[in-house]
Amino acid sequence: MEEGKANSTPEFTIQAQSTPSNFQKIVAEFIGTYILIFLGCGAALVNKAQPLTIVGIAIVWGLVLMAAIYTLGHISGAHFNPAVTIALAAAHKFPWIHVPMFVLSQLLGATLASLTLRVLFNDQHSLRAIITVHSPPTTDLEALTWEFIISFVLMFTISGVTTDHRASKGPSGVAIGAALLVNVMVAGPITGASMNPARSFGPAIVAGIYSKLWIFIVAPVLGALAATMVYSVLRVPMPEKSEGTKRVYNHLGLQVEP
Repeated sequence: MEEGKANSTPEFTIQAQSTPSNFQKIVAEFIGTYILIFLGCGAALVNKAQPLTIVGIAIVWGLVLMAAIYTLGHISGAHFNPAVTIALAAAHKFPWIHVPMFVLSQLLGATLASLTLRVLFNDQHSLRAIITVHSPPTTDLEALTWEFIISFVLMFTISGVTTDHRASKGPSGVAIGAALLVNVMVAGPITGASMNPARSFGPAIVAGIYSKLWIFIVAPVLGALAATMVYSVLRVPMPEKSEGTKRVYNHLGLQVEP
């Protein structure tokens, strides 16, 4: 018995020590959001001088998100989006207690990225190119609907490839990046294709333009919440874990599905 305890303790200790700290998760979310907004919005600014077209901008958004997921997903889960964080918490896939620190780090990362772009492009007026606004004849309701739908598509993809134990986790970053890419291609010319309150919040704060900002905060959150609710209908319970596995999960602060 003593020998068995001695053999199991090192493995358990390694598992516990491999869990990222809350500080590491916050830093990962901050850096990941910064990179996402800096490069994604940077592409929109470059498009003013050197045409990339909406296809080029969409490719940048999709690729940078994919790269960030594979780089930081094992540390923080690679949310980079307050709507994603809130929706995962509502679906009991993420602790509510960690939501405020994740959202704050995402908002700060997006704001700092926007401020960096303002300094590098040396023209405050150019920031209008990265403000998420809708133009006539699109109404507020239509813009709200667009953002709700594309946020639903993004979160539905995230739910399927990351929260379902039946899914293949390897290509998850590709699937999520592709969902963002096609959403930007379709909705970008209409609303700017935010899908992310932090993405709209950062540029708005730096540029001092808050017109219709509420649409790009409310719609992504509602769309993401709706996606997790719908996907919950498709999810099946995970097979019962052994008591030993449950103890390991509890020690690591992970939630065990029923």
